Amino acid sequence: MRILHLLAQEELSASDLMEILNMGQSRVSTHLSLLKEVGLVTDHRAGRRSLYNLHAGPGALLWESISKENRRAPEFQADLAGLKSLRDRRLGKTKAYFDRVAASFGEVDLPGRTWEGLARALMALAPRQRYVDLGVGDGQLTLMLAGAAREVTAVDLSTKMLNGLERRASDAGLSNIKYIEADITDLPMPEGEQDIAVMSQALHHIPTPSRALEEAYRILTRGGRILVIDLLAHNEDWVREKLQHSHLGFTEEELADHLEAAGFKDVRVSRAARDSNPPHFMTLIATGTKE
Repeated sequence: MRILHLLAQEELSASDLMEILNMGQSRVSTHLSLLKEVGLVTDHRAGRRSLYNLHAGPGALLWESISKENRRAPEFQADLAGLKSLRDRRLGKTKAYFDRVAASFGEVDLPGRTWEGLARALMALAPRQRYVDLGVGDGQLTLMLAGAAREVTAVDLSTKMLNGLERRASDAGLSNIKYIEADITDLPMPEGEQDIAVMSQALHHIPTPSRALEEAYRILTRGGRILVIDLLAHNEDWVREKLQHSHLGFTEEELADHLEAAGFKDVRVSRAARDSNPPHFMTLIATGTKE
């Protein structure tokens, strides 16, 4: 029941469950095998790891009933605290990576960061409105947006990324950028105050993309739009460790499903550009509207 309760929160690996439950590998693996056997759990490969999910099959209604009856169980509450610690550790690891590479960001070739892809994406962002750039990275797109926007809110987990952006904005004479250090899956921003949300090469760094998109939806005004620039699904597994990617890109269907699940309408996904250098990452552009 504790394993099912945790998998109802998000997909997890066996090692994640061992850490949260404070149990040995043999015990956790045995229970996962039994849960798979009866169709309550499914798994899929993500690089070298297997990730487990709660299966929405015939047993889902039974589990829903049981979990409601036991939602205040002390074991469940303790496990949620363990899950939070795991998420915080992941977040710290990602933050440490971006802090480490901040100084050399402009000198490193990153998947999908082509001027052609960025330029084509910006074609959809003509209005002089309030923009929020979720995950600023090297800040190039933020600076380009600031040149056209009424106001840009730059959000990033890395202090050093934001400090570097602020210096470059000052050098460029741009004074319409606000800076917020935060996790884009938990934004300290009010609802309905942004006109356009932009996520450029940020979504594949996030273990739970749906949360980031739900937060983007929340802070947008009615009629607000989202622009996502990310990678088409690929098989370059080295990016997980070297570049802290949580996902090996997305198919057009996956990206559209994530946006629609977050509440966006009129979702459109298209291929924008292919990197000229091997392994030739393909950039996707996705847009959607908050009705």
